[in-house]
Amino acid sequence: MILQGIDVSKHNGLIDFDAVKKAGIDFVIIRAGYGKALTQIDPYFEQNYRNAKRAGLKVGAYWYSYTETVQGAVLEAQTCINAIKGKLFDLPIYYDVEEKKQIGQGSQFLGDIIEHFCDPMEKAGYFTGLYMSASYLKNVPMRTLVKYSVWVAQWGKACTYELT
Repeated sequence: MILQGIDVSKHNGLIDFDAVKKAGIDFVIIRAGYGKALTQIDPYFEQNYRNAKRAGLKVGAYWYSYTETVQGAVLEAQTCINAIKGKLFDLPIYYDVEEKKQIGQGSQFLGDIIEHFCDPMEKAGYFTGLYMSASYLKNVPMRTLVKYSVWVAQWGKACTYELT
């Protein structure tokens, strides 16, 4: 059985999740926010979470990163934990890493920031994962890829990424 899902953020505006469910969508990954400040919580997060749950959709979330330091990843994790506190998720909380400055710092750096975000999230009781484009995933150390769920950003009819 193949499940159909969407990801949403403030950029999608107001969403009729009942219509989304009727269209055959099974799950939604909601942007909780980005960065390291509570002021960066997605302004539609609470509403999207509440309405998606009410419509009977499975729900996960993602946190967009733009950190250029390992300490920044720790701060992003703490902020994300505060933003999603008290919510129940059916799917992982994904760390969205796609800034070119991050990729440019190399494999070791990518593994470090991902682990410094995901490990505190898991200690707080959340199932975590990594969200990246298929082309960027090749830069992440295997030790990191096998620790977490991986959500591949690849646009098209089928994902061709293979964990090797």
